[in-house]
Amino acid sequence: LPQRGFRGTIKDYPGADPLKDVEILRKAMKGFGTDEQAIINLLGSRSAMQRVALLRAYKTSYGKDLIKDLHSELSGDFRKLVMAMMKAPAEFDASELHSAIKGAGTDEACLIEILSSRSNAEIREINRIYKQGEMSQGENKLGTDESKFNAILCARSKPHLRAVFHEYQQMCGRDIEKSICREMSGDLESGMLAVVKCIKNTPAYFAERLYKAMKGAGTKDKTLIRIMVSRSEVDLLDIRQEYLKNYQKSLYTDISGDTSGDYKKLLLMLCGGSD
Repeated sequence: LPQRGFRGTIKDYPGADPLKDVEILRKAMKGFGTDEQAIINLLGSRSAMQRVALLRAYKTSYGKDLIKDLHSELSGDFRKLVMAMMKAPAEFDASELHSAIKGAGTDEACLIEILSSRSNAEIREINRIYKQGEMSQGENKLGTDESKFNAILCARSKPHLRAVFHEYQQMCGRDIEKSICREMSGDLESGMLAVVKCIKNTPAYFAERLYKAMKGAGTKDKTLIRIMVSRSEVDLLDIRQEYLKNYQKSLYTDISGDTSGDYKKLLLMLCGGSD
C-alpha cells in the first residue's frame, strides 16, 4: 500500500524490524515496573501498518498477546491511546463507529466525523469490518443503525459533493450552510452542517473538533485520541496549520496545556511539532 497522502506527521520508519521492535517492548514491560518512555519512543515513531505488524511478531517471539500485555501494564488515557494506535485504521474506525452507535445515546458527531472524512473505498472497508463484528456478536441485523449512516455512505465521492456545494452557491447565490440553517433545525441541522463543513474543508473541520475537545472544563479524550491517531498519517500537518490560523495558538501548545504525563508525551509525538 502506498503511503496515504504526505500531509501526515507519521511516516513509515525506515528499516524498522518488527522482531527487534517487540524485543524493546518486551523489555519495557518485563519484570517490576514499566518503562513507559521506551514504549512511547517506539510506538510514536512507527506508522500504523508497522505497529500492527508488531502483534504477530510479538506472538511469534514470546507466544503472548501484545494487546493483553500492554493493556495490563498501562492505564488511563495513556492506555486508551496506545490501544487505539495498535489497530489498523479501518478496524479502529469500525470500533469507534460501533461504540458511537451502541453507547447510551448515539454520538452523531463521531459518525459524521468518520463517515464524512473517509474515502468511499475506506468506507467500504470499514463497513465490511463493522458487519463482521456484528456477525461475530450474533447481531445479524444492523437495524436502525443502518439508516443512521446509510445517508452518508450512499453519498457520491467527496470531490463530487464539493462541486455540488459550489454549484448550489452559484445557482442560489447563497451558501448551502445558510440554507441548511434556514430549512432545518435541531440535530438534523447540526448534523448536516457538520457534514458540509467536513467535506468543504476537512482540516479546518478537524481543527475545530480538536479545539472544542480541549476547550472549557474537561477534555473530550475519546475525540482527541481518535483524531490524533486517525489523521496522523493523512493530513495532521494541514490540521495544525488551520488550528494556528483559526485559534492563534499551535495545536502542540494546546495539547501540552491540556493533557499530562505519558498520555501527553505520546500525543505530542503524534502531533509532530509546534508551529
